[in-house]
Amino acid sequence: MRELSADTITSAVRDMCIEANLELPKDVADCIRTRSREEPWPAAKDTLEKLVENINIAHNDKMPLCQDTGMAVVLVELGQDVHITGAYLVDAINEGVRQGYDQGFLRKSVVADPLRRKNTGDNTPALVHVDIVPGDKVKITVAPKGFGSENMSRLVMLAPSAGENGVKDFVVETAKIAGPNPCPPIVVGVGIGGSFDRVALLAKKALQRPIDQPNPDPYYAEMEKELRDRINALGIGPQGFGGETTVLGVNIEVFPTHIAGLPVAVNINCHVTRHASRVL
Repeated sequence: MRELSADTITSAVRDMCIEANLELPKDVADCIRTRSREEPWPAAKDTLEKLVENINIAHNDKMPLCQDTGMAVVLVELGQDVHITGAYLVDAINEGVRQGYDQGFLRKSVVADPLRRKNTGDNTPALVHVDIVPGDKVKITVAPKGFGSENMSRLVMLAPSAGENGVKDFVVETAKIAGPNPCPPIVVGVGIGGSFDRVALLAKKALQRPIDQPNPDPYYAEMEKELRDRINALGIGPQGFGGETTVLGVNIEVFPTHIAGLPVAVNINCHVTRHASRVL
């Protein structure tokens, strides 16, 4: 049994909160740069060039990519042969979020109660999801999630008879309804299967996969490509100014489900699709 100090987890989460808010993942940044060169519509091209400029300023001046520095989503793959010492895992993560948002001068956007709306003042608690996996390592991903895009996400419990076309139509419809609200170009995470609760997490996890890495199953890889093409054909464009670049990538994750169900979740992210990972 390997022992891992909670302080090590806190330090890693702190650093990732800051890193993720300042540095866009290379796959997303490279895609925006490519689309800024290839986009034919002048207004869209100009907008994409401004997004590239924003990425460069955030990198060079160590400033947040977006004023909405998000609610901290923390995905943990916890090796079953690891023993966390010194503190409870979730407490260690929340302390890291607290330190990261304070030391990084990041906006605190979390309210303690969804109706009474008093700000917690330190961006905690984080949304922590833990999977127990083989081994003695801990992989932690911090994914700050802004709510301009989160609010555009949707979930539906389709009948199995809806089939593949029903799934694809729901994804495209969700992007169309979202329109310019989630600050396109967007990244779309799609969960298919599982149950009401599991499918939303699948969609969230789909956003963490690099957009230049297709689903390993050719069937779903082809579906990702088709959905990307269909959403871009909507003509919403960067920030809603039209053009051919509404979505940067569509990632699908699936899980077995019940014979009577076909759950589908669509988790939309803006062009600032942030995440940072560490293996401890």
